[in-house]
Amino acid sequence: MRKSILGCVALTVALPLAWGAIPAKSTDSAIARNLNTFNSIVKELQNNYVDSIAADRSFEAAIDAFLANVDPYTEYYPAEEQEALTKLTTGEYGGIGAYLMDRDSSTYISEPMKDSPAARAGIRAGDRILRVDSTDVSHKLSSEVTKLLRGRPNTEVSIRLQRPYVKDSIIDVSFTRELLRQPSVPLYKVVDNTGYIRLTSFIEKSASEVKEALESFKANPKVENIVIDLRGNGGGLVESAVDILSFFLPKGTEVVRMKGRDASSERIYKTTRSPLYPDIPLAVLIDGSSASASEILAGAVQDLDRGVLIGTRSFGKGLVQSTRPLPYQGVLKITVAKYYIPSGRLIQALDYTNRNEDGTVRRIPDSLTRAYMTLHGRTVRDGGGLQPDSVIDWGKVNRLVYNIVRDNWSYDFATRYAAEHPTIGAPADFVVTDSLYGEFKKSIDPQRFKYDRVMEDAMKQLKEIASDEGYMDDEATMNTFESLQKLLIHDLNRDLDTHRADIVDYLGPEIVSRYYYEPGKIEYMLRDDKAFRAAREIMNSGRYAKILQNK
Repeated sequence: MRKSILGCVALTVALPLAWGAIPAKSTDSAIARNLNTFNSIVKELQNNYVDSIAADRSFEAAIDAFLANVDPYTEYYPAEEQEALTKLTTGEYGGIGAYLMDRDSSTYISEPMKDSPAARAGIRAGDRILRVDSTDVSHKLSSEVTKLLRGRPNTEVSIRLQRPYVKDSIIDVSFTRELLRQPSVPLYKVVDNTGYIRLTSFIEKSASEVKEALESFKANPKVENIVIDLRGNGGGLVESAVDILSFFLPKGTEVVRMKGRDASSERIYKTTRSPLYPDIPLAVLIDGSSASASEILAGAVQDLDRGVLIGTRSFGKGLVQSTRPLPYQGVLKITVAKYYIPSGRLIQALDYTNRNEDGTVRRIPDSLTRAYMTLHGRTVRDGGGLQPDSVIDWGKVNRLVYNIVRDNWSYDFATRYAAEHPTIGAPADFVVTDSLYGEFKKSIDPQRFKYDRVMEDAMKQLKEIASDEGYMDDEATMNTFESLQKLLIHDLNRDLDTHRADIVDYLGPEIVSRYYYEPGKIEYMLRDDKAFRAAREIMNSGRYAKILQNK
């Protein structure tokens, strides 16, 4: 019924029921008229349609279509989907602790969570799920399989798996579901003089997880600056963002202001405790998937000149959601307000109230954004998300690399490598050696490898244009085209060598995750992370003070 949670970039920002003052009724007579019309249509179908009506499915489609014209964050959760909403705010659910993926019309284990029931039972990335208890799921997708795997904690579940690259490929596993809490801080560590925290969501326990990391940094005399990594963090509870800001800002500092439909609904959030780190240099890493509560935290850091933002422009979600109970145990997650960060700016990028004629949503152009000032007089702008103080150019993904990842060549090699090698070095030490990369190259079947035909198609189009213009009448021109076409034929072995560094950026983390799960993958990637390196260079030099003091 609801839209896919994983596909939604910005997660819920939940608020208390103080929003009850927002007017619930509309004077628009069109609402009553259309409700009457809809009710009459349903009655006519019920009484006179030649076949029976699939009522639940029809109403779900109608609700989805209606909400699609509002915004992507206003969603209906029927009773049977309450667990998904709970997981958004608490990170808790009953299940086995594994990420799933769809592939070849079947469901596979993408990766078990560290220390989860699935990991302890020996379930591995790459396992294909054939059966859950007595239900054959060998040709079912993850949306259906997830419903069978999740359940009340302390209940038993049996799974039949097909494991690639092992002799006895059919494996039966039985174990007990647990109440799982997906951590919002999968990794924190000290790198030289920098304390690094990866924060992936804002749930009820996020502040306590961040506090644990900060207190460990307090006990380490090497730590001279801190990096909070919000890349890929779609948001969550605004209260968690405010609590985390309290670790770095003076008590009583206003960090965000919510404004609803009328003045009485305005709400101001301030920090509530004395900070653990009032002065330590601070950098926040953001990207295009940093949204909602992530932008509240990062925006307050920037507007109050408490630290620097590093990375790429954030998503730009300035809308706030609250939950409302509905009949039959349903819940509506509804947009009730907009939020404004300390400079007074709203960073919402998409204008859902003024759609194009075809119903699409327009992005606020940079030329129409307005200037605001940070605490120390730096110029920042509203609309379009947060612009970093230091922008990182990640470059473009090469098409060869894209095809390797898209078609699971790197994923399958990592699965096979883990089946053949019981252990590897620690994430901080693991290296994709020449011999390992050679094995990877041999694992790619040139007959099965699919190249995007961009070059060939472009060449064909160019020849057609040249022919239309009369150039192909010249023999020399034709020979030149033929020579160029031969030069542009793909050589897989050569291309794999040419783009080795880019491929290893994906292959290395994939292998490491087989042994050390998500925390290990993050730690491995941190070694060559451009944004992390830039943050450390800025904080360990005079550039940090110059940026914040607008010099």
